[in-house]
Amino acid sequence: MTTEPLTAEPLTTEPPTTGAHTTASPRREAVWEQVVEGFGAIRVVPVDPPADADLIHSWVTEERARFWGMLDASRDGVLEIYDYLDGLTTHHAYLVHRDDLPVALFQTYEPGADPVGECYDVQPGDVGVHLLLGPAAGEGERGFTGALLSVLVAYAFSDPRHTRIVAEPDTRNDKMIARMLRTGFTLGPEIDLPDKRARLCFLTRHDR
Repeated sequence: MTTEPLTAEPLTTEPPTTGAHTTASPRREAVWEQVVEGFGAIRVVPVDPPADADLIHSWVTEERARFWGMLDASRDGVLEIYDYLDGLTTHHAYLVHRDDLPVALFQTYEPGADPVGECYDVQPGDVGVHLLLGPAAGEGERGFTGALLSVLVAYAFSDPRHTRIVAEPDTRNDKMIARMLRTGFTLGPEIDLPDKRARLCFLTRHDR
């Protein structure tokens, strides 16, 4: 079982600006809930690999998700990867729901237990993140990505052990790098990961 998918594109390529999706997932216990005025109720729930494999497969194999690194993945391959993640204590995968509809795939990880940790000086309190937005329905919703990111940043920092968020988008992903800068991230160096050249980005608790 390869661990290369763990370095898949965080904070996805060309994110859609709406969170609409056609079907609702069964309601399950959330690790984080937050109501954003004018935006909706956001719930962050752990991925259930057997239940969510079809949905995740449909998202990661779309061309817009090419930086996620799973365009050619089969449904069984997706299930295998997320079953593997589910068994780790250092990497976690979540579906993000807006008003009970799944709108994003969010992953957190300990950089010291990931290939990215070999590429920079990992600090105590670092937490890595990956984000893939679900497909847009109709025209984009202005402010969607920023509102969702604000909730996920709040969740990442809800753990008092976390003092800095680390992201490593593909260097070609100009739109998401710009989005992270608007969110308060600062740029670090470019690094070479097994499947891409990436730009490190950092957000400290102080700068959020």
